[in-house]
Amino acid sequence: MMLPSAELSASNGGGANGLPTLPDFMGRKSRYVRMDDVLPPEQEGEEDGGVRVRERQSSRRYVFACSVFASLNSVLLGYDVGVMSGCILFIQRDLHINEVQQEVLVGCLSFISLLGSLAGGRTSDAIGRKWTIGLAAVVFQAGAAVMTFAPSFRVLMIGRLLAGIGIGFGMMIAPVYIAEISPAASRGSFTSFPEIFINLGILLGYISNYAFSGLPDHINWRVMLAVGILPSVSIAFALLVIPESPRWLVMQNRADEALAVLLKVTDSEDEAKERLAEIEAAAAATNAGKYGDKTVWQELSRPSPVIARMLVTGLGIQCFQQITGVDALVYYSPTIFRDAGITSESQLLAATVAVGFFKTAFIALAIVLIDRVGRKPLLYVSTVGMTACLAVLSAALFLLAHGWVSRGAGIAVAILMVCGDVAFFSVGIGPICWVVSSEIFPLRLRAQAAALGAVANRVTSGAVAMSFLSICRAISVAGAFSAFAIISALSVVFVHKIVPETSGKTLEQIELLFGGGDGEGRGELELNDVEQLVQKGRV
Repeated sequence: MMLPSAELSASNGGGANGLPTLPDFMGRKSRYVRMDDVLPPEQEGEEDGGVRVRERQSSRRYVFACSVFASLNSVLLGYDVGVMSGCILFIQRDLHINEVQQEVLVGCLSFISLLGSLAGGRTSDAIGRKWTIGLAAVVFQAGAAVMTFAPSFRVLMIGRLLAGIGIGFGMMIAPVYIAEISPAASRGSFTSFPEIFINLGILLGYISNYAFSGLPDHINWRVMLAVGILPSVSIAFALLVIPESPRWLVMQNRADEALAVLLKVTDSEDEAKERLAEIEAAAAATNAGKYGDKTVWQELSRPSPVIARMLVTGLGIQCFQQITGVDALVYYSPTIFRDAGITSESQLLAATVAVGFFKTAFIALAIVLIDRVGRKPLLYVSTVGMTACLAVLSAALFLLAHGWVSRGAGIAVAILMVCGDVAFFSVGIGPICWVVSSEIFPLRLRAQAAALGAVANRVTSGAVAMSFLSICRAISVAGAFSAFAIISALSVVFVHKIVPETSGKTLEQIELLFGGGDGEGRGELELNDVEQLVQKGRV
């Protein structure tokens, strides 16, 4: 069903031809806005729009707060990733583990977390998005406590197993929950919050490494791991604040509760009722034979052409996010810098803090830009920039290994390119892969399809993390990053050919981008986009 049309007339203001002037590519406002974000003509000017502006600001602040609380579990994943890069140096000395055990300890988290992600899809459909967030925190806390007091490698791995399952729950549910409560015009920014919290956790992990590295080897890594328990404690408070997803409530036939939530996250009662009607229509379509008698997993395992295109997009972007080697840079940055010529342990850890700072700073930039310039422009910048940085890093390490550049120059280039790669990653594909995979699937399939995306992400991450040292030994560190550069170049092609622009569209509209809906779907969506752009000129 098309949204109500706006009249395209010179009275809308704009350029000399009567059409509104579109914002610059890097302008301050979103390329798209929801049509209900604009006051109807007869209401414009009433009380200078003060009441409506206050309502809008109030609802956006509430959604902002819910997004922050829902993202707290992501700090746990980031902290674990960051702190383990330094912990592994001290665990190796304290527990006397070999190189293979190091790779298993570091890389197994990704494979273990996929178990949590797979279970998280079914769990969130059964008990709700909100309580799945709480379950993730409880399981992680148990794992972190076991790791902190582990007397042996075997017990350490048991704790790692529990922590990984908790992380798997948390990383798949946060983007889904946020996408389902956020307005279309700012969904990209809010859904990026888990990624910035991951990066914040990585930075905190690096700082923890640096701060506690001076303690004795049998104590320092335990303290580093114990600190990771603290963020998950705050989840208990978050569960008292955040509401359940209105879309999940509708799927449970709890429309009155869903409307109560929508009244908090929208600007007016009329908008809340309109959004409820859209959600109920989408839910009714999925429950009225659109999928026949298939279960969710049957639909995902034997997908229709529309769902297949969604799966290729969602799983593909998740794989490319990790297979370009970012986790190798994060987990093994001390090893990489040592190979580049840094020998002091304190200098190694200080260099990793710089990497964490760049990741956190640029993910914050991505949150500012993602709804203003769109998903695809940032993905282009990200993938092209990563490809360049990885190629230069590979060349620098090769020249350094053969003594063709000075040690100081090699170290400087290595640090700069590692920081550059994580910066380009964080400003684009890092957060956007989670945004896209949480918004492209229909309501009935969203949680479990997003779980599959998280599994793809964790499998590729684990494969990279667990094989990186072996690959470096086989083809050198420079050779490993040459391979990452080639894969990163392929990700540019994938973004260009496969990933659509979803900015500014409601979750119910995005299905039409893949050919869903009736035969007129594509035309309706294109006209809606024009109408939204015209309304944009009036803001």
